[in-house]
Amino acid sequence: MVAQLMEGSEAIAAAMTAAGCRFFSGYPMTPFTEVLEHMAKKLPPVGGVCMNAESELEAVGMAWGAAATGTRSATGSTGQGLSLMQESITELSLARLPVVVLNMARSQAEYWQATRGGGHGDWRRIVLAPMDVGEATELVQLAFHLADRWRNPVIVYGDYYIAHTYQSVDVQPIDFGPLPENEWALTGATGGSGRARLVSPLGDTKQRDDVGYDLADYYRRVHAHQVAMIEGTEALVETGHLDDAEVVVVAFGTPGKFVRFVVEELRAEGVPVGYVRPITLFPFPSTVVQAAAQRARVVGVYENSNGQLVDDVRLAVLGAAPVEFIGGLSLDGSAFGIGPEITVPEIRARVLRLCESAGCVPEGVAR
Repeated sequence: MVAQLMEGSEAIAAAMTAAGCRFFSGYPMTPFTEVLEHMAKKLPPVGGVCMNAESELEAVGMAWGAAATGTRSATGSTGQGLSLMQESITELSLARLPVVVLNMARSQAEYWQATRGGGHGDWRRIVLAPMDVGEATELVQLAFHLADRWRNPVIVYGDYYIAHTYQSVDVQPIDFGPLPENEWALTGATGGSGRARLVSPLGDTKQRDDVGYDLADYYRRVHAHQVAMIEGTEALVETGHLDDAEVVVVAFGTPGKFVRFVVEELRAEGVPVGYVRPITLFPFPSTVVQAAAQRARVVGVYENSNGQLVDDVRLAVLGAAPVEFIGGLSLDGSAFGIGPEITVPEIRARVLRLCESAGCVPEGVAR
């Protein structure tokens, strides 16, 4: 194919379709609405189904049912809508069902929700955070692969900027390697045969009157599976100029791209600053952040919230260097989109102040 100029929402929908997603459900809520609209156009021609649900509760329930049949399925919303889905997303994890969940967020204030969630029980989910439209088309496809590999929900954390900016992309199916057979799927092929399958957050074995039920055993097996998922999933991260960085700035998503530009600009002016951009928010690239902190005078965290990512950075640094929060919540007047403080001059000023506090700004650098 030839690269095409696409709005982020359409590019994400094209990537999901290319990845083999054949069921999508959601309830309109900006900036998730546009992805739902594009999936409604793209799925029917390839034999898929898109459902505009009555609410987020119905949307996640529909995705649950489709995923249980072995169909590659996805749902999503903004952070507010995902709050309604938390119980079901948790039970998708406990039932070991592969579903991709989009968070087309209005800010980065859903970091805790994405990486910790508000559900119950012992469970975790992989979280991928693209910085732009091009990377989103790759990570969305990776999300389906990881969901199938680990039989677990995977979150893709986007934002208003990614949803509504245009970029030239060539969306092609990406082969991430072989996957296990979905012998667990409820296809109806084994019904009434004595080999009927069970997909449930309460267990995966059939029970009879004369056989006891040990839910604790099932939860222990689910936990062992999640440990294997965490240990077997590579923490993706982009870094720059860490070898001699006296100041390190950590940022993810769209702000991470801005921070990267600012660091490159300051490096060209002789400022010894570097950056870390987590791509997987869970598993978090703790070892990379910790190693960078060992050589730094200070670690700064820039995020479009009042401070959530900063918690994981502090846990990774473990006191090796001071950790300073240099971000803040910035939204437009509707609170739907990215606000006026996420600009190169503003981020440059904050990073420079951090560098000045560390005493590592050469003479002649423009403030």
